[in-house]
Amino acid sequence: MTGQPDSGGGEDARRGGAAPRPAAATGRPRVPRQPGRPDVLTFGETMVALRGSGPLKLGGTMQVSIAGAESNVAIGLARLGHDVRWAGAVGEDEAGQLVLRTLRAEGVEVSGASADPGAPTGLLLFEPRLPEVTRVHYYRAGSAGSRLTAGVVERAFSAAPPRVLHLTGITPALSPTAHSAARHALQLAQDHGSLVCLDVNFRARLWTAEKAAGVLREWIPSVDVLIASDDELPLCLPEGAVGSGASGAAGSPNGSQGVEGAQGGEKAQETERAQEPEAAPQGAAHDTAATIASQAGLLLDLGVGEVVVKLGADGATAFTHGGSLHQPAKAVRAVDAVGAGDAFVAGYLSALLDDEEPAGCLERAVTTGAFAVASRGDWEGAPTRSELGMLGAPPGTVIR
Repeated sequence: MTGQPDSGGGEDARRGGAAPRPAAATGRPRVPRQPGRPDVLTFGETMVALRGSGPLKLGGTMQVSIAGAESNVAIGLARLGHDVRWAGAVGEDEAGQLVLRTLRAEGVEVSGASADPGAPTGLLLFEPRLPEVTRVHYYRAGSAGSRLTAGVVERAFSAAPPRVLHLTGITPALSPTAHSAARHALQLAQDHGSLVCLDVNFRARLWTAEKAAGVLREWIPSVDVLIASDDELPLCLPEGAVGSGASGAAGSPNGSQGVEGAQGGEKAQETERAQEPEAAPQGAAHDTAATIASQAGLLLDLGVGEVVVKLGADGATAFTHGGSLHQPAKAVRAVDAVGAGDAFVAGYLSALLDDEEPAGCLERAVTTGAFAVASRGDWEGAPTRSELGMLGAPPGTVIR
């Protein structure tokens, strides 16, 4: 599948005469090639993460790390050799120093980050309850990350406009100032010709589906690459469109996570699962596929250059103006589904930065997602570029 020219020139008209988007000439997103610009800028809240070995009420030891959807993507991209910058706010505390130190150690540029002396760094607790069920507890109200302002984004773009701006639906849900920062970033991306990638990442504990839909629907005309699970797509559709009921969006407590690495990721308010969904009847599966294709088509008509739908153990599908392409998931032994969605995004963007067609983007995305599922932690299992081929090795392989 290759992108075709977008007939009719509708994109410029929808943008009020703004400069053409990267997708305008080819029918699918192409990353701008301006030299001297960082590959990707992303921003949001990154927290200190504590991982227990069992029920928290019983005590015991905990492993200390960091976690955040945007920084997970940044680390995944940096390991694949890309120039990535993360902007955000941490507390002026030891926890904030851990966040910045870890990102620096992983090759992520953090000069755009700020330390807030008036608020703490957020905290995240992971509580394994069953082999395939983990509870996640958040302590982020009033955190430094939730007080992110548009000034942070302004400084990041002034220092070096990125080729790609990566956003998630988490940041605008944190606070009115964080929402303003994300909206300002979209405008700056348009002004500087940056490609915009949006991962919906709906979080029901942060905001309602109705509020999320109101923001996402406003953003959609500015998005070049939209990444979402199948139950998140309705949040992005115009009100009244087929399957756009916000109350039904993200209705499954666990989205569409699966054990094979095509999707997953931090579900901020729900119990994390790494169990393969039961097979749907053939007719129901066909109806679901048809609904997803229809919804993706509507989003393409609204100006999105590429719609990527994560389907858990069923893989992922990319839709462009040139058609659609499905990629099965990579079969791996599931260890921890947390962070797999962010790893998927990192793989997809990495291939897009390398000018891969959708087939190559999907292949790398499900591969990086599988690495995450096969490893504990939000980002610790992210592969380097030289490791991408390891999934094809037969069981028992020893690399010497």
